[in-house]
Amino acid sequence: MHARIRCNMPFRVDSLRRGTENHVMKTIPNRLARRHLISLQGLGAPDRAAPQPALIDRVTALGFVQVDSINIVERAHHQILHVRQRSYRPPMLSRLVEKDRTLFENWTHDASVIPTAFFPYWRHRFARQKLRLRERWKSHFGHDGFDDDLARIRAHVMEHGPVLARDFEGDKPSTGWWDWHPSKAALEFLWRTGEFAITRRVGFQKVYDLAERVIPAEHFDAEVSHEAFVDWACRQALARLGFATRGEIAAFWGLLTPPEVEDWLSRKAGDLETVLVEGQDGANRRAFALPGVADAALADHPVPSGVRILSPFDPLLRDRKRGERLFGFSYRIEVFVPEAKRRFGYYVFPVLRGDTLIGRIDMKADRAAGTLNVRAFWPERGVRRSRILEAGLERAIDSARRLAGVEATVYADGWLRDS
Repeated sequence: MHARIRCNMPFRVDSLRRGTENHVMKTIPNRLARRHLISLQGLGAPDRAAPQPALIDRVTALGFVQVDSINIVERAHHQILHVRQRSYRPPMLSRLVEKDRTLFENWTHDASVIPTAFFPYWRHRFARQKLRLRERWKSHFGHDGFDDDLARIRAHVMEHGPVLARDFEGDKPSTGWWDWHPSKAALEFLWRTGEFAITRRVGFQKVYDLAERVIPAEHFDAEVSHEAFVDWACRQALARLGFATRGEIAAFWGLLTPPEVEDWLSRKAGDLETVLVEGQDGANRRAFALPGVADAALADHPVPSGVRILSPFDPLLRDRKRGERLFGFSYRIEVFVPEAKRRFGYYVFPVLRGDTLIGRIDMKADRAAGTLNVRAFWPERGVRRSRILEAGLERAIDSARRLAGVEATVYADGWLRDS
C-alpha cells in the first residue's frame, strides 16, 4: 500500500509497506539529482588550476577515463580531463601512465585508463576474458594456430622487450573483423587478458610489454577474493553513480554480470538505501544508494553557472539512457551514420551550462591552418539565445581552442542555429 505524506521539507517522503515492515523512501527531485551527479562527476567544483598530483585523484574519483582515437578537437580522454581541470595538458596523463605507473590501460565498457591500484580487481575480468575471447576470436579469425601465435608473441616479448603491432607487419591479414594480422590479434588477446600491459604509446599506437614489467609489484602481486571483488565493484560503482538501478551498477565498470549484482543487492539490502529519483519527465524511478547519499543529494550542490563543452564520451553522458532520463538530453554520436542521414554532424559535442545540457556544437581543429573551425551550435528546445549565453559559449570554445593547440577560432556564417 502506498501513501503520500505531506511535509514542509523540500522533498517528498514515500512510505511503502512490505509485509510488516515500513520502508521509507526519499524522492530526489530532478534538479537536485542532476546537481548531485554533476558534483560526483567532478564537474561541480570551482574551476581552478591544479597541480599534477591532483590529476590522479580526479581519475580515481571518476573510476576510469575512456580512451578514444578520434581527434576532432582533441582525443576524448584529454577533453574529459581538461573540462574538469583547465590547467590539464595531455603530457600530464602520459606521465601518470608511462612514468609514475599510477594509471594503466585496459577495458571497462571500452578501452580506458584506470587507477593501477584497481589492478587486483581486474584480474577477475582477465580470467573471464580468457574464456570468452579464446573461442570468440578463434572463430572470427578462422585460425587454428592461435595458441601457437600466443606462445610466439609471448616468447618474443619476454626476450626482446616492448613491441608495437607494426613490428609484425609481415604477417598476412587474417581477413577477420578488423583485418588484423595474427600477431596483432595475439597482442590484443594477451593485453585484454592481463598478461601484457601498455607501457607507452607512440603517437596513438600501443606499445605492449609483460604486465609484470609495467604494473608495480605492490599491485601486480595483490589478490582479492571473488566475494571481495564483487563487493568492491558494486560499492564503488554506487559511490560514483550516486544512485543506480541493478543494470546501471552492472554496466558501470563492465566487470560484473547482472546476476552477480542481483545477488549482492539481496545480501546487502540492509546496508543500502532505496530512493526514488525523479526524471526530467517527472516520472520517478526506484534506485539503490549507499547510506547518506539521499540526504547529501537533497542538501543540494552548487554548480558553476558557466558553459562547458563535453566530450561525447564524458562520464556524465556515457550511459545515454540515463542521461536522457535525468537531463532530457537525447544524444547519439553519428560517426557511423551515413552523412545524408545525420541530423547534426559527424562528431558533435554536448554543451553543459550549470546543471542543464543546453545543446550541441559542431567544431573541428584544422591544425595545418592553425584554426578551430566552429560550424554550428544547436540549442535544445526552450533554450533562449542571449548575449550572456553567447559570451559563455565563446569562452568555452576558446578553452577548446587552447586544448587543441591552435591559434585562432573561425566561426561559420550562421553558426548560431535556432532550436
